[in-house]
Amino acid sequence: MPDNQFDAIVIGSGISGGWAAKELTEKGLKVLLLERGNMIAHRTDYTSTAKDIWEFPHRDSPTQQMKKDYPVLKRDYPLNESTFGWWTNEKDSPYTETKRFDWFRGYHLGGRSLMWGRQSYRWNKWDFEANAKEGIAIDWPIRYDDLASWYSYVEKFAGIQGSKEGLDVLPDGEFLPAMELNAAEKIVAAKIKDHYQGKRSMFIGRSANITEPKPEQDRVNCQYRNRCWRGCPFGAYFSTQSATLPVAQKTGNLTLECNKIVTKLTYDKDKKRATGVEVIDAETNKTMEYKSKIVFVCASAFNSTWILMNSATDIWPDGLGSSSGELGNNVMDHHFRLGAHGTVEGLEDKYLYGRRPTGIYVPRFRNIYDDKRDYLRGFGYQGGAGRGRGAEIAEFTLGADLKAAMTEPGNWSINLMAFGEMLPNHSNKMTLNKNVKDKWGLPVIDLDVEMKENELKMRKDMMADAEEMLNAAGVKDVTAYDSGYAPGMGIHEMGTARMGRDPKTSVLNGNNQVWDAPNVFVTDGACMTSASCVNPSLTYMALTARAAEFAVNELKKGNL
Repeated sequence: MPDNQFDAIVIGSGISGGWAAKELTEKGLKVLLLERGNMIAHRTDYTSTAKDIWEFPHRDSPTQQMKKDYPVLKRDYPLNESTFGWWTNEKDSPYTETKRFDWFRGYHLGGRSLMWGRQSYRWNKWDFEANAKEGIAIDWPIRYDDLASWYSYVEKFAGIQGSKEGLDVLPDGEFLPAMELNAAEKIVAAKIKDHYQGKRSMFIGRSANITEPKPEQDRVNCQYRNRCWRGCPFGAYFSTQSATLPVAQKTGNLTLECNKIVTKLTYDKDKKRATGVEVIDAETNKTMEYKSKIVFVCASAFNSTWILMNSATDIWPDGLGSSSGELGNNVMDHHFRLGAHGTVEGLEDKYLYGRRPTGIYVPRFRNIYDDKRDYLRGFGYQGGAGRGRGAEIAEFTLGADLKAAMTEPGNWSINLMAFGEMLPNHSNKMTLNKNVKDKWGLPVIDLDVEMKENELKMRKDMMADAEEMLNAAGVKDVTAYDSGYAPGMGIHEMGTARMGRDPKTSVLNGNNQVWDAPNVFVTDGACMTSASCVNPSLTYMALTARAAEFAVNELKKGNL
């Protein structure tokens, strides 16, 4: 096989791309994995993973120069010293905003699989049915039953800790032993369950942190350091580096190329098939081309759509997959940063042990069963309880008194932060801004996204319900809050190349194939037809594994 010829090309090495590479190589295909950013090697390149907070020059806070160089990243928590250099260089790779959108990107091997929050939840049956029942956007071309076995498949490999709760609204999965609620959380959870007669639940957040070792993957169970997003040398959380990439490399079927920016898919208009990709070497600026039988586009939602928009423009001016008029539209995120917090009393003899890398979860309870609101869909809560240090005595502000006060445990507090579903809306979109170019002379993405009336109505309940639940649980000094939200802050961008049943209204079919090029598969956040209110990464994993099996079977049949 020529050096530039492969059975499959996978674009992007994040959660979806890593899974595509694993699945396709294990099934015998010769695969080229292309990453636009630099190499980050497992363990050896996790340079801050062993540092304590006082070992950073500014105690892990951003400097004024960092804020100047990263005007978008500084809007929220990702700009810090411990992960500095892992987030995208905004000068080299800018974007524009018709309306504010906080786009936090990771251009390096592993992408945001290194920095994700690891919350891992299955969608429920209603999530796949809601669009059709409510007349919103278009119907999903699949249902929960189409994905259930694939959820199980990826859960077993990735390693998800959690508790079985028997809830329709949040289906159970293949779990490793669950992490434990702390003393305050146990009390609040029991009181919520009792007060609402079992109709509301609070339990440990399900996360991709293994609580038992996986020696076959060279992964050691979680050490409760809670430094996950610095890279875990134990491999205790799921990432491309710790899990999927090693498996793909062991097959001998993988070729990995970093610093390769895919600029377009090459397309044969007579065969109606992609023939490969064109790339720019990020370091030399040289252009090169690779050929393949199939292509998996997993560059993250907006970048995947950017590639499609820049492809086959001689046939479709707006790009490959644009014939429906939906390419780039229907951007979604999860809106959040509001809820309630308060103080838990009576636990002065209890404290925390270790640094647990997950919090609590309260599943959705609005607009299910007999509950009806003046908005559609719903929300869940994440958060948790903790106990800081430092007696709150105003007079102890200096010297020995202050030092002594800081050795005393502080009050127990608990926070519930809501994460709500954003409806797909055609007017929430990304486009190519050809008037602004990046470091490599490529047009940048412009984002035009905002919360609509449904989200604004929902946010009222997101605060009020948190306040009500904490009061019902006996929490003291309960305060509702809204810290303000801009689209993108959830780092769950979805949509722009949605799946559907009809090529006239969707970009992809039910197997994640581009209608206009069936040997092109898009399995990251771009493919989502709606957003649910739970974190989406587990669904990306399941969709990718499912599409990979379909693609290989179709390739063997000669259909691609």
